[in-house]
Amino acid sequence: MNSTKINLITSLSIILGLCTTLPLSAQIPKDFKMINATINAKGDLVITASKTSSANDFDFLAGKWTMDNKRLKTRLNNCTEWVEYQSDDENFGPMLNGIANIDIYRTSYNQVNDKPYEGLTLRLFNPQTKLWSLYWVDSNTGVLDPPVVGSFEGSVGTFYCKDIFQGKPILVMFKWDKTDPNNPIWSQAFSPDKGKTWEMNMTNTSHRITP
Repeated sequence: MNSTKINLITSLSIILGLCTTLPLSAQIPKDFKMINATINAKGDLVITASKTSSANDFDFLAGKWTMDNKRLKTRLNNCTEWVEYQSDDENFGPMLNGIANIDIYRTSYNQVNDKPYEGLTLRLFNPQTKLWSLYWVDSNTGVLDPPVVGSFEGSVGTFYCKDIFQGKPILVMFKWDKTDPNNPIWSQAFSPDKGKTWEMNMTNTSHRITP
């Protein structure tokens, strides 16, 4: 792509109110699909635990971490501009006889105000359904998001919920990849069309500091 074409795309993006398109090498693949989850005829989200789902699936997170984060500047409007920033996280290990864990996320980057940003995740394993429910709350809102629910299939966990974004119903997916348990990858994606297509809007790679 020559400089003339790049400038033309940039100008059109500004006119249309979109984000400036980055080179293809800077874009992140959108390889999301629903696993062990479907939308039934009534429009309900049906999630089934994998056969190997276990209360130990998140034990790998215990300890302290540094994190490399990428956040899509805007969502569900064909934006391809990513904001990159650093954070840290502390996970306190298994709790409630192994069916829960909690971690605290901290970063100086805050897209809402100039205060340091903190978030808390509570993960709960249901021994009857074999499903995990992941709850998130941050220092900007003080309100728990709807939990994403799911399980791990091997080293990859997928978790889903229904939510509302800019007044419209969406599906949310969290994806955990613990193939390398010392450098696990988390990602979030939204679907505006009941899971047919997905746009990843956040991802981070954690790097273990202490076990």
